[in-house]
Amino acid sequence: MPGLEDLYREIILDHYRSPRNRGELATPPAVRVEGFNPLCGDEVVVYVNVSDDGKISDVAIDGQGCSISQSSASMMSAAVKGKTLAEVSDLTQTFKAMMSIHETNIGGIADEPMEPVEGVNLGDLEALRGVVKFPTRIKCATLGWNTLAEAIVDATTEEA
Repeated sequence: MPGLEDLYREIILDHYRSPRNRGELATPPAVRVEGFNPLCGDEVVVYVNVSDDGKISDVAIDGQGCSISQSSASMMSAAVKGKTLAEVSDLTQTFKAMMSIHETNIGGIADEPMEPVEGVNLGDLEALRGVVKFPTRIKCATLGWNTLAEAIVDATTEEA
């Protein structure tokens, strides 16, 4: 479907050229976590504020890298802002399932493939579906998501 591929390409380029939620948040109260992909040099910095009611009240991204890593981080920031941590967890799981993630963890063991959460709509994130055709780029697309997950752990650990 060439028309759909062109649309997806335009969505990715739009987020790359005009990233959403670009910048920094004051730390504290925000948590700041840096993500780095040593294979290609992509960097993503995620700032996140988690409100007392368990929602991402604000998120900002910064960094540099390829169009996939930077547009994915932009799309991620737009998708999670205002969502509960449970909704973000479901969205992350569904996104990683779409990416057919079989990343190898630090111990060298491949993670089990994730299953999508039923009823979760990825919206514009579907534009990144084509990345799975290029396995080396999956880490680029998931860098922002993995960094966000770390930031949420840090934010919720600090609150406890």
